[in-house]
Amino acid sequence: MKKDIEIPEVKGVFLAAVREKHEEYGSLDWNAYLINDRGEAIEGVLIVSKGYDGKRETSTMRHSLTELPAQSFAKVEFLQEDVLQLNNEFSVSFFAEGKMFHKKFVFRKNSINEKALQELPVMQRKGVLLK
Repeated sequence: MKKDIEIPEVKGVFLAAVREKHEEYGSLDWNAYLINDRGEAIEGVLIVSKGYDGKRETSTMRHSLTELPAQSFAKVEFLQEDVLQLNNEFSVSFFAEGKMFHKKFVFRKNSINEKALQELPVMQRKGVLLK
């Protein structure tokens, strides 16, 4: 039954949008990163992302990582400027401690901007952080 399913709380895993210079084109681009600030690796990571606002919706993107070591991060995807005007949802599932964890992270429309920058855990950079 539904009441018998234990859904553990996700702690120490974050999503961030980071503005960085593209080496080849020299442009400043926003990229989404998954951050593992836990003391152990997370495994079998699945990330499903999409943008939406009620009228418009992007394609659904799917990403996977076999493992994200403790105290590390990985780039998930490039965020086009047009998509920043939409809500950007990242549904993250992974295994740790012998259990499956799941959390939905949502960057609200227009929330990814220079004014929202803060220090990010593990990355030693500034970005827009979702906990």
